[in-house]
Amino acid sequence: MDEHDILERIQALVDEEHDLRQPGAAVDEARLTQLETALDQCWDLLRQRRARREFGADPDDASVRPAGTVEGYQQ
Repeated sequence: MDEHDILERIQALVDEEHDLRQPGAAVDEARLTQLETALDQCWDLLRQRRARREFGADPDDASVRPAGTVEGYQQ
């Protein structure tokens, strides 16, 4: 997955999250949690790829980290 694909995935996840948070929409907390986790993983993967490129490593060696890893990061 290249950066363009990751950014498209992020946009799709954000769009779905916005749809679920629309006033009057039924709140699906489980799905919102899944979306938040998937977004964290996508952003982490994007940062990994950019850091690898910046330091001369192959960005394609970056990989999606487990949810437990990315959920534990401090903002």
